[in-house]
Amino acid sequence: MSFFLDVEPQAIQLAASQLQVLGSSTVASNVAAASVTTLIPPPAADDVSALLAQFFNAHGQQYQAHATRGTAIYQRLVETLAEAGERYENVEFSNGEMFN
Repeated sequence: MSFFLDVEPQAIQLAASQLQVLGSSTVASNVAAASVTTLIPPPAADDVSALLAQFFNAHGQQYQAHATRGTAIYQRLVETLAEAGERYENVEFSNGEMFN
């Protein structure tokens, strides 16, 4: 039983560059939302409002921490995809040279 895999290295590299652009816009959105999600003022001057604001601010800080970690993972995915495309391209070139 044999399997053949048809890979377009340029398509992989294009996908990696498009994902990089998408990731950049996501990071920019997270940065823009940081103050809005972590610095929520209490809606009133009572204790319940203060606790509610603390609660929402804590969730905003957790979100920002997870977003930062997610960004690092996403960046590694993009780098790996770009590297895979480059390696496929190099192997295709080497294989072509063997038959010429």
